[in-house]
Amino acid sequence: MPPNTAPRLLAGLARHAAGLALAFVCLVPLAWIVAASLRPLGLPPPRTIVWLPNPPAWSNYVEVFRLLPLARYTLNSLIVASLGVALTLVTASWAGLAMALAAPRWQGRLVALCGLLLLVPAGALWLPRFVLFTWLGLIDNYAALLAPALMGSSPLFVLLFYWTFKRMPTELFESAALDGAGLLTIWWRLALPLARATLMAVGILTFLLYWSDFINPLLFLKTPALYTLPIGVQQLKQMDQINWPLLLAAVVVMTAPAVALFAVVQRFFLGENKLYG
Repeated sequence: MPPNTAPRLLAGLARHAAGLALAFVCLVPLAWIVAASLRPLGLPPPRTIVWLPNPPAWSNYVEVFRLLPLARYTLNSLIVASLGVALTLVTASWAGLAMALAAPRWQGRLVALCGLLLLVPAGALWLPRFVLFTWLGLIDNYAALLAPALMGSSPLFVLLFYWTFKRMPTELFESAALDGAGLLTIWWRLALPLARATLMAVGILTFLLYWSDFINPLLFLKTPALYTLPIGVQQLKQMDQINWPLLLAAVVVMTAPAVALFAVVQRFFLGENKLYG
């Protein structure tokens, strides 16, 4: 056996053990939520964790959809999150590429501006946005929820694209420009294919941002038919605060798409790691 084999083996085992421990910490709360959502209604809270209720009350999920139009709320959330992801990927990548192609002195200023914008509390924007959207007639409209996506949704997403494009050789963009390619062509055919990992990461973060958004729908939506899933979960909590199995069943419905998205996309990241690792 080569002398370096044992340390590498131990290091690999340590990494796998740390990964399994982290996975256990993350999966246990999800497993508990699913188990608690299957407890029969009307029972007192258990003194210990019950991992498998006997019998499991699958009817809790039927009851949740009977009490509230959660199917409609789920569809509304999917529409908002999908549009938010599409708009954010376009505008944030545009801004990131523009920053990467700017003069060095402007790059520093724009990065500093993004850093300052990240320090602005979200609560400080609620009132100005409400006044602006009221003046524009966007209240009770999904446009009010998607307006931040027109500016990249978050300065962090712009910075992620900027750092990705900044690491690319400038000769690639210069050669494409010399061949007659315009900025949109360079962005679409050259920059984006080389930024697949950043596209996926920003897409996931953006989906979670809009999928779990509670404040903006609460502020800007008035018609119940337009409500998103976080509003529906809050409605269920207000209807019956002591029926935790029903509330947790609604939480499972809200969490499942995010977990499914991560399970699908992680294969892409594993493939990227094998490719570049």
